Amino acid sequence: MTFEAIKSRIDGRVGIITLNRPKVLNALNSVLMTEVNQVMADFIKDDSVLAIVIHGEGRAFSAGFDLKESAARKIEGTDAWRKVLEYDFNFIMQFWDCPKPTIAAVHGFCLAGAFELALCCDMTVAEAGTRFGEPEVRFGSGIICLLLPFATSPKFAKELLLTGNDKIDAERAMAMGIVNHVAPAGQYLERAMELARDLCAAAPLSVQMTKRAINRGYDITGLRQALLASLDADIIIESSTGAERLEFNRIRGEKGLKAALAWRDAKFKS
Repeated sequence: MTFEAIKSRIDGRVGIITLNRPKVLNALNSVLMTEVNQVMADFIKDDSVLAIVIHGEGRAFSAGFDLKESAARKIEGTDAWRKVLEYDFNFIMQFWDCPKPTIAAVHGFCLAGAFELALCCDMTVAEAGTRFGEPEVRFGSGIICLLLPFATSPKFAKELLLTGNDKIDAERAMAMGIVNHVAPAGQYLERAMELARDLCAAAPLSVQMTKRAINRGYDITGLRQALLASLDADIIIESSTGAERLEFNRIRGEKGLKAALAWRDAKFKS
C-alpha cells in the first residue's frame, strides 16, 4: 500500500515500519499515527511476520508529537483533552501490547512521545550520537505514557522527567537500561535487524508467550493502573493551560517553533 507519512515492508519474517516525515523530524501527527496503526494491525495478523522494527527516515527517529498540529486543533476542556490523549496513549502502548516482539531502531533525536514509543518497544538499538529526553515540563506540558520509571531507576527517571533534559546521549541511555545496544554511525538499523532475525529464528510460540508472561508480570505489579493514573495527571496538565505553556504558544505563533524552543531552554543550564 502507498502511505503519506510512513513506509512499510517485510524483510524475510521481519515487518518494518519507517516513519517518513523527514522535513519535520518525523513528528507524530494524526495521519502518521493512523497509518502506523493500520500497518501494526496487519503485521499482527500476518503469520509470516514474527518481529517488528520501527525506525525513522532522514535526520531523526522522531522529535515526538506534532506540536504544530496540536496547536492548530485548539483543543479545550478536560473531555476533549481526554479523548485526544487516550488515543495518543493507545498509539504508544500498542508496541508494548503487541503479541510479537518490537524493536525501535533510533538515531538523531528520540524525544518526548517518540521516546515513550521507543520505551514501549521490547528492545531499542540507538545509533551513537542519538539524543533522548522528555522536555515536556519545560513548556508546561505532561507525559502521556509514563513508562520511564518502570524502565530505569526512580532517580534516573526523576532527573530526566523533572528537569526536562532532552540531551541524554545514547551511551548514558544504555547505562540507564533504556537502550539495549549502541551501534556505530550508519549501523543502527542493521544491528536492529540482526536482533529481529534472532527473534525470528526462535520458536514463535515460546517468544510470544514469554513476552506475554513478562508483560503480565508488570501488570500484576500495577503498571497498567499506574500508567492510567499518570495519563489522568497529564489530562489535568494539558487542560489547565499554565503560564509557561501560554507563553510558549504565544512565541511559537508569533515567531515560530524554533524561537519558542530557544525561549523554553534559555532558563536551563543543561
